[in-house]
Amino acid sequence: MTGSRLLSPRWLAAGGAVILAAVLGVAMLLQNTGAACAAPPSTSGKSGKATFYDLGSGMGNCSFPAAPGDDLFVALGPAEYSSGAACGTYLDVTGPKGKVRVKVIDSCPECPAGHLDLSRTAFKKIGAEVAGIIPITYRTVSTATAPAPISVRLKEGSSQYWLAVLIDNHVTQLKSVTVNGKSTSRKSYNYWEVDSGAGSGPFKIKITDGYGHSTTVSGIKLSPGTTQKTTARLATGGSGTAASDTTAPVKKAAPKATKSSSPAASSATPTPESTSLAPDPAVGTDQPTDQPTDQPTEQPAEETVDLAADSAKSSCG
Repeated sequence: MTGSRLLSPRWLAAGGAVILAAVLGVAMLLQNTGAACAAPPSTSGKSGKATFYDLGSGMGNCSFPAAPGDDLFVALGPAEYSSGAACGTYLDVTGPKGKVRVKVIDSCPECPAGHLDLSRTAFKKIGAEVAGIIPITYRTVSTATAPAPISVRLKEGSSQYWLAVLIDNHVTQLKSVTVNGKSTSRKSYNYWEVDSGAGSGPFKIKITDGYGHSTTVSGIKLSPGTTQKTTARLATGGSGTAASDTTAPVKKAAPKATKSSSPAASSATPTPESTSLAPDPAVGTDQPTDQPTDQPTEQPAEETVDLAADSAKSSCG
């Protein structure tokens, strides 16, 4: 396991063991590939309760390389996690002390619908930590501004024969992802897979959400384990804004200062890792049942690539 979710005594005292056993059975039925064109969640307000947990060194079931910089995130139960469909979306959660906006990055198999497991930081913004569990209201956000443009990460093990991509900073629930015109299937750990591969790249990836907003990013390299940043944003509340379809220069680390003249910038591009063709899906705090359990001992070093994007409005299909 790459993270740790600690069940507090409050769960056992409140009959959590019974709920856990029942919900885990449901979770096993829900851990499937998910529908690529699922309808977006309702934005109506809901009532429930919230607890908190510490992610530790893990990445959560949504497989994002790291938790949000502000440490404001949430894990959802099987019904609301929806086999990974909720990954990357945002919720506004209101508690006794106020409101906080959190990003969905993890699943909580023991949580029934209406029970949100917040990060400790998020919980403390809306309730007293000593309370352990608080009443809340919450709603799905459909018009949030992403903290950064769309980024794309190819799964370790991706090749010209098998490909899996992770999309981040999309904000709204995604409906479909195509790679060089090929359809993908969303997995419960939040990667979109092309079982037969899509060639050796570069790739043109079209991203469409459940509200009909769409953007296309071009120039994605076959560089597994690398987070490739783009200039694209998936518009919310309106159509996409057109941008040029050209590839921006690769970001390079600033050279170390020396007493002599500054060294010339390197022109090398990231080199894909040597990997096998079979995928080894990354798992998070609560491991989905349809994934292998062997995990790499270290996460690959992060590289960043800036790309430009085309944005347009279209429907899933």
